[in-house]
Amino acid sequence: MSKHANTDIDIIKSASILSMILLVTLISNYFTPLTTITFFEAVPGFVIIYIICLFGLTIAKYSPFYLPSVAWISVISILLTMPWTYGSQWISLQMTKVNFLAMLPPVLAYAGLAISKSEVATFKKSGWKIAIVAMLVFTGTYLGSLFVAQAVLSIS
Repeated sequence: MSKHANTDIDIIKSASILSMILLVTLISNYFTPLTTITFFEAVPGFVIIYIICLFGLTIAKYSPFYLPSVAWISVISILLTMPWTYGSQWISLQMTKVNFLAMLPPVLAYAGLAISKSEVATFKKSGWKIAIVAMLVFTGTYLGSLFVAQAVLSIS
Protein backbone atom coordinates (compact mmCIF):
# COMPACT_ATOMS: atom_id res chain seq x y z
CA MET A 1 0.00 0.00 0.00
CA SER A 2 1.40 3.34 -1.00
CA LYS A 3 1.61 6.19 1.45
CA HIS A 4 -0.33 8.31 -1.03
CA ALA A 5 -3.51 6.19 -1.08
CA ASN A 6 -6.71 7.29 0.66
CA THR A 7 -6.43 4.70 3.43
CA ASP A 8 -8.80 6.69 5.66
CA ILE A 9 -11.83 5.85 3.48
CA ASP A 10 -14.21 3.47 5.25
CA ILE A 11 -16.06 1.69 2.43
CA ILE A 12 -18.71 0.09 4.68
CA LYS A 13 -19.55 3.34 6.44
CA SER A 14 -19.56 5.20 3.12
CA ALA A 15 -21.88 2.59 1.60
CA SER A 16 -24.42 2.96 4.41
CA ILE A 17 -24.32 6.76 4.37
CA LEU A 18 -24.54 6.81 0.58
CA SER A 19 -27.54 4.48 0.62
CA MET A 20 -29.38 6.78 3.03
CA ILE A 21 -28.54 9.86 0.94
CA LEU A 22 -29.65 8.18 -2.27
CA LEU A 23 -32.90 7.04 -0.66
CA VAL A 24 -33.69 10.60 0.40
CA THR A 25 -32.75 11.96 -3.03
CA LEU A 26 -34.85 9.25 -4.70
CA ILE A 27 -37.84 10.42 -2.69
CA SER A 28 -36.98 14.02 -3.57
CA ASN A 29 -36.75 13.00 -7.23
CA TYR A 30 -40.25 11.52 -7.04
CA PHE A 31 -41.85 14.59 -5.45
CA THR A 32 -40.28 17.05 -7.88
CA PRO A 33 -43.04 19.09 -9.52
CA LEU A 34 -43.76 18.58 -13.22
CA THR A 35 -42.10 15.17 -13.34
CA THR A 36 -43.67 12.21 -15.08
CA ILE A 37 -41.11 9.70 -13.79
CA THR A 38 -42.47 7.25 -11.24
CA PHE A 39 -40.60 6.24 -8.14
CA PHE A 40 -39.71 2.80 -9.50
CA GLU A 41 -38.65 4.11 -12.92
CA ALA A 42 -35.95 6.18 -11.23
CA VAL A 43 -34.60 3.35 -9.05
CA PRO A 44 -32.21 1.86 -11.68
CA GLY A 45 -30.57 5.26 -12.20
CA PHE A 46 -30.00 5.67 -8.48
CA VAL A 47 -28.63 2.14 -8.20
CA ILE A 48 -26.17 2.96 -11.01
CA ILE A 49 -25.11 6.13 -9.16
CA TYR A 50 -24.67 4.08 -5.96
CA ILE A 51 -22.51 1.45 -7.68
CA ILE A 52 -20.38 4.06 -9.46
CA CYS A 53 -19.79 5.94 -6.20
CA LEU A 54 -18.82 2.80 -4.30
CA PHE A 55 -16.54 1.68 -7.11
CA GLY A 56 -14.89 5.13 -7.18
CA LEU A 57 -14.41 5.10 -3.40
CA THR A 58 -12.88 1.62 -3.57
CA ILE A 59 -10.45 2.65 -6.30
CA ALA A 60 -9.54 5.80 -4.34
CA LYS A 61 -8.84 3.72 -1.23
CA TYR A 62 -6.64 1.12 -2.91
CA SER A 63 -4.99 3.05 -5.75
CA PRO A 64 -1.20 3.30 -5.57
CA PHE A 65 -1.35 7.10 -5.91
CA TYR A 66 -3.54 9.83 -4.46
CA LEU A 67 -6.47 11.10 -6.47
CA PRO A 68 -9.61 12.37 -4.73
CA SER A 69 -12.55 9.97 -4.78
CA VAL A 70 -14.71 12.52 -6.61
CA ALA A 71 -12.19 12.42 -9.47
CA TRP A 72 -12.36 8.62 -9.64
CA ILE A 73 -16.16 8.72 -9.56
CA SER A 74 -16.17 11.28 -12.38
CA VAL A 75 -13.75 9.26 -14.51
CA ILE A 76 -15.80 6.08 -14.05
CA SER A 77 -19.03 7.92 -14.92
CA ILE A 78 -17.50 9.43 -18.03
CA LEU A 79 -16.06 6.11 -19.19
CA LEU A 80 -19.36 4.28 -18.62
CA THR A 81 -21.30 6.77 -20.73
CA MET A 82 -18.90 6.95 -23.66
CA PRO A 83 -20.61 5.82 -26.88
CA TRP A 84 -18.17 2.95 -27.43
CA THR A 85 -18.70 1.49 -23.93
CA TYR A 86 -20.94 -1.56 -23.87
CA GLY A 87 -24.26 -0.64 -22.21
CA SER A 88 -23.66 3.11 -22.33
CA GLN A 89 -26.99 3.77 -24.06
CA TRP A 90 -28.88 1.90 -21.34
CA ILE A 91 -26.96 3.72 -18.58
CA SER A 92 -27.63 7.08 -20.25
CA LEU A 93 -31.33 6.21 -20.59
CA GLN A 94 -31.52 5.38 -16.87
CA MET A 95 -29.77 8.63 -15.99
CA THR A 96 -32.42 10.64 -17.89
CA LYS A 97 -34.89 9.47 -15.24
CA VAL A 98 -32.82 11.03 -12.47
CA ASN A 99 -33.50 14.70 -11.86
CA PHE A 100 -30.11 15.87 -10.66
CA LEU A 101 -31.50 19.25 -9.64
CA ALA A 102 -33.89 17.45 -7.27
CA MET A 103 -30.85 15.91 -5.57
CA LEU A 104 -29.58 19.31 -4.42
CA PRO A 105 -31.94 20.20 -1.54
CA PRO A 106 -31.25 17.04 0.52
CA VAL A 107 -27.51 17.24 -0.14
CA LEU A 108 -27.37 20.95 0.72
CA ALA A 109 -29.45 20.33 3.86
CA TYR A 110 -26.96 17.67 4.93
CA ALA A 111 -24.07 20.02 4.20
CA GLY A 112 -25.72 22.65 6.36
CA LEU A 113 -26.18 20.18 9.20
CA ALA A 114 -22.65 18.87 8.92
CA ILE A 115 -21.09 22.00 10.37
CA SER A 116 -18.60 21.01 13.03
CA LYS A 117 -18.26 22.45 16.52
CA SER A 118 -15.04 24.20 15.59
CA GLU A 119 -16.78 26.02 12.72
CA VAL A 120 -19.55 27.17 15.06
CA ALA A 121 -16.93 28.36 17.56
CA THR A 122 -15.13 30.26 14.79
CA PHE A 123 -18.42 31.85 13.74
CA LYS A 124 -19.15 32.89 17.33
CA LYS A 125 -15.67 34.44 17.68
CA SER A 126 -16.13 36.36 14.42
CA GLY A 127 -19.16 38.14 15.82
CA TRP A 128 -21.97 39.92 14.04
CA LYS A 129 -19.68 41.47 11.41
CA ILE A 130 -19.28 38.15 9.60
CA ALA A 131 -23.08 37.95 9.14
CA ILE A 132 -23.07 41.35 7.43
CA VAL A 133 -20.20 40.32 5.17
CA ALA A 134 -21.98 37.06 4.32
CA MET A 135 -25.20 38.89 3.43
CA LEU A 136 -23.28 41.34 1.22
CA VAL A 137 -21.51 38.46 -0.53
CA PHE A 138 -24.81 36.61 -1.08
CA THR A 139 -26.47 39.77 -2.39
CA GLY A 140 -23.55 40.58 -4.67
CA THR A 141 -23.46 37.05 -6.04
CA TYR A 142 -27.21 37.10 -6.66
CA LEU A 143 -27.12 40.49 -8.37
CA GLY A 144 -24.10 39.49 -10.44
CA SER A 145 -25.90 36.34 -11.60
CA LEU A 146 -28.99 38.41 -12.33
CA PHE A 147 -27.06 40.84 -14.55
CA VAL A 148 -25.27 38.04 -16.42
CA ALA A 149 -28.55 36.18 -17.00
CA GLN A 150 -30.27 39.35 -18.19
CA ALA A 151 -27.39 40.11 -20.56
CA VAL A 152 -27.46 36.60 -22.02
CA LEU A 153 -31.24 36.62 -22.37
CA SER A 154 -31.28 40.03 -24.05
CA ILE A 155 -28.76 38.84 -26.66
CA SER A 156 -30.89 35.90 -27.74
